[in-house]
Amino acid sequence: MPPSQRFLALDVFRGMTICFMIIVNTPGNYIKTFSPLLHANWHGFTPTDLVFPSFLFAVGNALSFVMVKWESLSQSQVLYRIFKRSLLIFLLGYLLYWFPFFQHNVAGNWQFKPFADTRIFGVLQRIAMCYLFAALMIYYLKLKTSFIISIIILLAYWPVMYFLGQNADPLSLTGNAALHFDKWALGDRHLYHGEGIAFDPEGILSTFPAIANVIGGAMAGHFLQRKGKSYEALTKLLLTGFALFTIAYFWHLLFPINKKLWTSSFVVLTVGLDCIIIAAIIYTIDFMGKTRWTYFFEVFGKNPLFIYLLSEVLAISLYTLRTGTGKSYFQWIYDNTFGFIGDKPGSLLFALAFMLTCWLVGWWLHKRKIYIRV
Repeated sequence: MPPSQRFLALDVFRGMTICFMIIVNTPGNYIKTFSPLLHANWHGFTPTDLVFPSFLFAVGNALSFVMVKWESLSQSQVLYRIFKRSLLIFLLGYLLYWFPFFQHNVAGNWQFKPFADTRIFGVLQRIAMCYLFAALMIYYLKLKTSFIISIIILLAYWPVMYFLGQNADPLSLTGNAALHFDKWALGDRHLYHGEGIAFDPEGILSTFPAIANVIGGAMAGHFLQRKGKSYEALTKLLLTGFALFTIAYFWHLLFPINKKLWTSSFVVLTVGLDCIIIAAIIYTIDFMGKTRWTYFFEVFGKNPLFIYLLSEVLAISLYTLRTGTGKSYFQWIYDNTFGFIGDKPGSLLFALAFMLTCWLVGWWLHKRKIYIRV
């Protein structure tokens, strides 16, 4: 499989992930949004729940190509690159949740947002941690052993969640082990509060099974490199995806699929779906030769983390800044652009417009061959 084609499929897959991540993160009206664009309330699965694990899968897929380059580098060079990238992504994620570093007090005046109120873990932080552990495992233990360890983590996470929960329902919002571990390690004020209580869906304990999403992506990427561009390779990738989907379905009966707890069944389901999706993309691009549609997603895929950061910074800024009447500029723009169309259609159109705005920035960078690597 020629490198250009191989990386085109990877860029498209990664670009699709960033595109939909921005859409689901920035609806015009969070309350009135089409249900497929919302995360499952607790147990269950929606298309939106596939977005984040797909990005982790793409990280692993990219790792499978980097593994070859590591062979020509010294151990210190490899470790420097791994730790530098992990630290940078984690720091960017932390600063993103602290941004804009100021907040309104009770009197309506601006004050510095204290460190004690900052969320420590989040989306980028999970990407950084999963990349760090997966990269170290692959470098020192190789891919096969890393795969076995991932299976052990998923199997171990199951009894941990069931036996270390603290009430009659160990997988409930208030009783799950991930919540109590994160509260013990970080404290309430450093956790996400969007669920109505201090609970972080990207906390410490639930990050461990997410490492398997990265390893799954690395396995898929390595397999495609070994087998090359053949119907046999894609058939095996598709069959693997369907097999994982089936396993996840039956595992769900015992250990429910839950994105916010990142349960083991959720990992198996999302890795299976990603295998099917990336196989479909490769088939469309490399076997059918249909590439006219790919440019749009390539733009996102060339600067994925930068465009994601841009979307978050822009959204946070619009939420923070207020008009003279006290309404956020995010709300004001929505009300004066797509709000009149209707709640759900207007909310979706606003999200699409916001996504296209970010795409235009990515397009400008791509036209000038500016690629911001993180």
